[in-house]
Formats: sequence, C-alpha cells, structure tokens
Amino acid sequence: MTAHDFDQYLRQLGVAELAPASCPFDPGIAPVELESHLAQSAHLILSLKISMACWMVADPAATRRKLAAAAAAGVATSTGGGPYEVAVAQGILPAYLDLCADLGFDAIECGSGFTDSGIEPAQAAEMIGQRNLAFDYELGDKHSGEFDSAAVSELIDEGHRWLEVGARRLVIEARESASDIGLFDAQGKLDTAHAARLADEFGLKRLVFEAPTKSSQFALIEHFGPQVQLGNIPMHELLRVEIYRRGLHSDAFANPRLRPRRPGTPLEEQSS
Repeated sequence: MTAHDFDQYLRQLGVAELAPASCPFDPGIAPVELESHLAQSAHLILSLKISMACWMVADPAATRRKLAAAAAAGVATSTGGGPYEVAVAQGILPAYLDLCADLGFDAIECGSGFTDSGIEPAQAAEMIGQRNLAFDYELGDKHSGEFDSAAVSELIDEGHRWLEVGARRLVIEARESASDIGLFDAQGKLDTAHAARLADEFGLKRLVFEAPTKSSQFALIEHFGPQVQLGNIPMHELLRVEIYRRGLHSDAFANPRLRPRRPGTPLEEQSS
C-alpha cells in the first residue's frame, strides 16, 4: 500500500487532515533510536526538543548525529529550557548560544523555572537573534506547584513581554509528571479554567502545553480539540497521541468531538 493509499483510506474513514501539532522530546535516547522514530513519525512533528542537558554530556558526535537526522527529516529542533537557565545563572549565556548555533539547533527554549532570570527579554532576544536562532519561552516554575489565578495573571504579563521581543511560542510547564504542577493538580487533573484563560489570551497557535503523560495528553485534546499543540511527549508515545487526535483511539472514537466524521454523514447520525 502506498502513502497515497493510506491517505485515501483515512479520508474514507473521515479522519481530518491535521497540521503537525506535537513537540516530542528526546531525554537522551540513542541516536539510532531517534532516527527510527523520525523515520516513522517525522511528518507528525511540529518541533523536536533535544531535552534536558543530556545532549551536552553525551558524545558530541552523537548529538550532532541526532541534529543531522532531524534536519534530513525536515524536523525543526530546539533545546530544553534547563541548559539556558544554567547558562544565564552562571553568566555564560553567549557561550551557550554559540554552542547551540554551532551544533545546528534551530531554536532554544528560554525560561526561569528554577533560577532567577538575570537577563531582560529584549537583551536575550538580541543575543539569540545575532546567532540566527529562534526561541520559545517557558511559562511556569518547576517547583512551585499548580497555578492559581494570581500566578496565571503574572504568567500572562510575562508571556506578553517575551512575545513582544520575538518569542515564537510560549510553553506551559508540566515537567515530566503533569502532577501538582502548572495546570495539573496533585491527582493530575487539568484545570480547564486556567487553561482556557491562557488560550483566550494568547491563542492556541502561540501555545505549547507540556503533556508528558497519557492522562495529560488526552485531557488537553479533549478540552481544546485535535489542533492543540502538545509538548514533552515521549517519543514512544507520539503515535498514540496522533491517533487520539484523529479519533482512531478507542477512547477518542467514543467522543463525538473527536470521532472521525465520514463525508456526507450528519453529526447526529455519526455519533449515534
């Protein structure tokens, strides 16, 4: 079966054609494993985060191999926010940006999730732009628990400051647990009111919601719909996220909002 046949069959099912909206992360997997994931899923990826600081302590040839594989697959790459924060705290941000540019990253993630930011958005943006890098900004503290209304108001102000100086997207913190952090309570339940407030303020195209767990992924897709942009998806879970977006997962198929709609079939009949 050719790629065209696959596309034709999905259209017959009524599966919507979706633009890439997932930003998976590589927490330090082997280059050959990443290459295999790219071979099957590159067309589904909005951006690939080479995450944590693992790429900085791996063999440099391995890190370059990963970035070359992503580039060959047409997948944009970014760093995780942690190395940026450490570089700022240690006073060597220019050296960090030089390293990222030399390796071939397309973008970096900025933030102040576990350090006090010692640099203004405009200054950071100028330094990043001088190296022809794009940048995202991560909203949220890694250690302060779930957001309350006052925190969301502060994050909105912070987000606008970074967007005004050229940030590509805003990333909503959820770490690797999606529990008792950001938009998720201690049981991992999504605060839909705070999530909707951020979406209303910035628009879904400007936001990437970190969704590292199955429950967080499904909750965000169910709340916002299949176009929501998700980040921190483990590479091995990417295809599951994509079938959920398209209503091909058993749980999503039962949801009238996500279930594929056959051409010409009324919604009432489709959901019956």
